[in-house]
Amino acid sequence: MKAALITAACLAAAVPVATAQNKAPSGPATQTSEVTLVCEAVYLPARTTWTRTVSIAYDKKRVRAVQIDGVPVYTFAIQEAVILTAVDNERIQIDTAAQIWSSDFRGQATAQGRCERQ
Repeated sequence: MKAALITAACLAAAVPVATAQNKAPSGPATQTSEVTLVCEAVYLPARTTWTRTVSIAYDKKRVRAVQIDGVPVYTFAIQEAVILTAVDNERIQIDTAAQIWSSDFRGQATAQGRCERQ
């Protein structure tokens, strides 16, 4: 997967620029900002709704860190405006432009939902 700059439409949606992940700053301390998305995900087949909180820390060049429900994710990838990651057995895709959450538990259950910027 190629990391790419988020388009201007995505800038207003959630995260200004995303090109790399989990890298330490190379120069002087950079100022980071944070965006929090609150997502209402409906899990099937159980038909239960979970509120998921996504925190995205970024600077002028890239996304620095992602937390889901207060737990830092081990690794993540950026594809256009989508953040791809996993927590436990749940594979997660967060579309920051469309503000959509989707995930699956290795084919056993799936979730879809809308997110709102907090």
